[in-house]
This record gives sequence, structure tokens and C-alpha cells, in this order.
Amino acid sequence: MTKIGFIGTGNVARAVATAAAAAGHDVVFGSRDPAGRTDLALPVVSVADAVAHGDIVVNATPGTVSLDLLTPLRAQLAGKVLLDIAVGMTETWELAHPNSSIGEQIQEALPDTKVVKTLVTMDATVMVDPGSLTEPGTVFLSGEDAEAKRVVAALLGDLGWPEESRLDLGGISTSRGQEHLALLFVGVAGAIDSHAFNFHVVRSAGTPGQ
Repeated sequence: MTKIGFIGTGNVARAVATAAAAAGHDVVFGSRDPAGRTDLALPVVSVADAVAHGDIVVNATPGTVSLDLLTPLRAQLAGKVLLDIAVGMTETWELAHPNSSIGEQIQEALPDTKVVKTLVTMDATVMVDPGSLTEPGTVFLSGEDAEAKRVVAALLGDLGWPEESRLDLGGISTSRGQEHLALLFVGVAGAIDSHAFNFHVVRSAGTPGQ
């Protein structure tokens, strides 16, 4: 069992937190208004208390506000694994960080925190139920700390992602590719009139991992 503190109470946070709790983890939500969030089935505490609770802290806030919310928590987040599921999109569905990524910016602002970007290339329903598709597809990981990525990969396994579906892209700079895939996601969703899909990396025959 791992202690996990979620920052955010939206659809993504609710889906992943509920699935993590069902897998046996000790989960709390962190909210700026915990007393007002009586609609949630799991405990709701302040953002600071959620950070203190979690061995893993999950950033499930909109990417346009993540940095302002997390930066004041720099001391509390030092040494922790921060699983970042944020993507910054404008109201007109353009990238808020077209020449960067919120994952990179969080890691720069919180150098003592072990940031791992994952799960941002799919809808919340697929994040926690990859088996609902004809095949799970690929879930990507980006981050500088190998042990932190191992911890996050284990949590992905608890959410239903088999090892062969997890692809380590490398350092946190590769989170830019994950976040920018949001533009393709929006296009595909419109073309097939559904958000229930995932991308799958298909290797050529004879390549490593095939």
C-alpha cells in the first residue's frame, strides 16, 4: 500500500484516485476548499495536507494553474515523487506551453522533487481501465529519476497497465511530446466522435521489444 495525495478534484483526479484506492492504496484528495467538497467518496484535506500525506503526490490540476499552485509548496514537495498528469490548454484548445511543457516547468521550479509525467495522452476513463479497449495501447513516462519512474510504473500496473504497455521516453524534456500530443488527441476524438481510445507504438518486425 502506498500513500497517495491528489492535488485536484476534477474528473481526472476522481478517476485515478478512485482506481488507486480500489487497488488498495491510501488515498486523499487535496482541495483549496476541503470543507466544500462533500461530494467526494474519499477523504478531502487541504492541498498542503495532501502533499504531507503522499509518498506519491499526483498533480491533476489544469496545466495553466499548476505552477502557481505547486511552487509555494516547494519545501513540502522536496524529495517526493510527483506524478504529473497536467496539460495546459487555452480556452480555444491551443497549447498553453507551445515551446515547452508544464512538466519541464514544474521540474525546473521544484528541483528537489522527482517529477514523472504520464497518463496525459488519453482520456480519464482509459487511464484507469486500459482493458476496456481492444488492447491497452501505450502509456508513456518521462522523468529524470529512475527510481521515481519505477514507483510510478508500479502504480500504472495497479491501474491495469501491463509492463509491455509502458514506454519510458527518457528525461523530463520528453514530457513536451506527451503534452503536445493533446492536439492530435483532440483531432482524433473529433474524427471518430469518441474520447475512448488510445495511441499504440507499433514496432517494425525484428526490432528490440518486438
